[in-house]
Amino acid sequence: MRTLPYFRLITLTAGTLLPFFWMIVILGHRRQRNFERVFFFLCLALTLFCGSSLLALNAQLFYTVPPFGLLRFAWTFLCLGLWLLPTFAVHLHVEYGSLRGLTASRRAKIGWLVTAYLPALLLLPQLMRALQLENGFGFEAPSLALGTSFRVWLVGALLVSAGWQWRFKAASSEDKEREFYRWNFWYLLFAGVGLAYVFYAQRGHEPRASADLTVQVVLWLVILPLVGLIRDVQKYNFLQIGRQRNLIYAVFTVFLALLYLSFVRRAGQWLEPYLPPAATAGLLLFLPVVFFEPLQRIMRGLLRKTAQTEVDRAQKLMGPINETARLGHLEKLVEFSEQWIAEQLQLAAAKIELTSPKGTSAVSVASKTGSGEIFPITRSERRLGQLRVKPHGAMISGETYAALEFVAEQLPAAFDLCRLIEEKLQLERELAERERMALVGQMAASISHNLKNPLGSIKTILQVQMESPEMPASMQGETQMVLAEVNRLSAKLNQLLQFSRPGMRATKKGDRCNVATVVSNVVDVLRHEAEPSGISIELARTNGACEVAATGETVNDILSNVVLNAIEAVGRGGHVRLCLHCEPLSCTVAVEDDGPGIPAAFREKILTPFFTTKARGTGLGLAIVARRLEEIGGELKIDSPIREERGSRFRVILPLAAEEKAI
Repeated sequence: MRTLPYFRLITLTAGTLLPFFWMIVILGHRRQRNFERVFFFLCLALTLFCGSSLLALNAQLFYTVPPFGLLRFAWTFLCLGLWLLPTFAVHLHVEYGSLRGLTASRRAKIGWLVTAYLPALLLLPQLMRALQLENGFGFEAPSLALGTSFRVWLVGALLVSAGWQWRFKAASSEDKEREFYRWNFWYLLFAGVGLAYVFYAQRGHEPRASADLTVQVVLWLVILPLVGLIRDVQKYNFLQIGRQRNLIYAVFTVFLALLYLSFVRRAGQWLEPYLPPAATAGLLLFLPVVFFEPLQRIMRGLLRKTAQTEVDRAQKLMGPINETARLGHLEKLVEFSEQWIAEQLQLAAAKIELTSPKGTSAVSVASKTGSGEIFPITRSERRLGQLRVKPHGAMISGETYAALEFVAEQLPAAFDLCRLIEEKLQLERELAERERMALVGQMAASISHNLKNPLGSIKTILQVQMESPEMPASMQGETQMVLAEVNRLSAKLNQLLQFSRPGMRATKKGDRCNVATVVSNVVDVLRHEAEPSGISIELARTNGACEVAATGETVNDILSNVVLNAIEAVGRGGHVRLCLHCEPLSCTVAVEDDGPGIPAAFREKILTPFFTTKARGTGLGLAIVARRLEEIGGELKIDSPIREERGSRFRVILPLAAEEKAI
């Protein structure tokens, strides 16, 4: 039996349990990153190495002559774990460097991976020779069987890993991270130097006591980063696992329970000369009940502190969300809230889906598919939407779950605030627009009034001159041209007066007219204006006459401007088609043309007063239509293009008049 067997026993037990602990955490976390995958296999290799060594040591302590099959089993997995350790150690640091942006390019990363795996492939024959040993298993110095080349690669992998830790330290901006990387650098550096000393002392194939002790120290230097990682994951959320405290607590509790059960079995063997093993086990199993009250007090304090911390964090989380809500833009609020919640609670994704009062999706940035947790957003038992979150790992920790529930309860208030401010801003914009349009209307009325009478006088004089036989024939054409321009100016002034005229909705509540008659009159009047340009106007069959809640003058105003707009849009030889359709609550007059259609850039502007693309247009025709429809409670819907990337359809929706009750 070699020296320091119990120290080796403790070291190998720690070297087996710590990486196995991290394997369980990674399996429970289940984050889809290469870093976690490589970390899992590194821990597996370390567990195989230490666990197999521990198995062999226990066999040597328990048996006078250990079974050959047991030693063969332990030797096989020990060699496999040791052979994989340097490769996975380098690969792990390369993957983490890639996550931190320390690899210059994809080509550089591939070069590092080749460096990590090529030695393992080249040393594969030495591994096969070591696995074929039939006796003389060197459990205290297994690297002897793998050869000098493997020893050089193992020391080189530890030194390369130390170099990467130094790079992580230099690139980190957080003091706690720099401290963690600095200690890891020294651990791995001393481990590499210690192994080099051990290999030097083992040149004679007979390890000395000092070399044996150094091996145990080196193993502690390798597993100490795993201990520090537990602390920093819990305290500083390294690797974004800190939010999964329920996972850490669950795995840690299970490990403590297993260790205590192992202690109970071992204590039963120790006390067997004095007590039956069953009695010892019974006493020790019920011993923790004595500590129930102290543990309850400790847990109460921890739970209170955790709850207070999460409430404070959730309140701080809602602060920027409420500030964004005061901007009065719901879509920006939803987008910011998603990013902020995901960032602060360290989630893979957070999506907010709001529903309209009718139940359809009003604001939805989230995908309808995918895994994750859903938190309903409700107010007064009415569902406003849902918050869909997806963690980086397999599940959401308890404290994060509580914070998300709190946030989901507070979001309706933020959305209400946003909507109120949005409505206030909209009202202020509408009021400013109405004031502007009132000034424009007053100006238009003043201009029209001052110009209409002079134009009327000019028109009368020109008409009298046209009828005079004394006018030379050469002057008649020019006079006719001037008269046409005067008529055009009069029409534009009439349009200005029409726009500046106050609304007529409130004049009489009982206003009504037969819309079919008005449509027919509009077609008859405008057909004469369209015929000189070769434009045809067609009135399609209707499904019957109906009365709408507006005066005939108002409906004539609306339809005349829509049809005139269509006539001007189609150009010479075009076609304009009107169709009347009555429904239970409204009447729709559709005006279609086969013109070029409305460009996408103009669709939101065509109802704006004074916006026009025509050289001689005023830009008031459709503005008058929108205004008159607003006065009577109607609606204008525009479809363009309607077929073969051409044509437009203006649907004028008019409210039906209420049925008159017989007296």
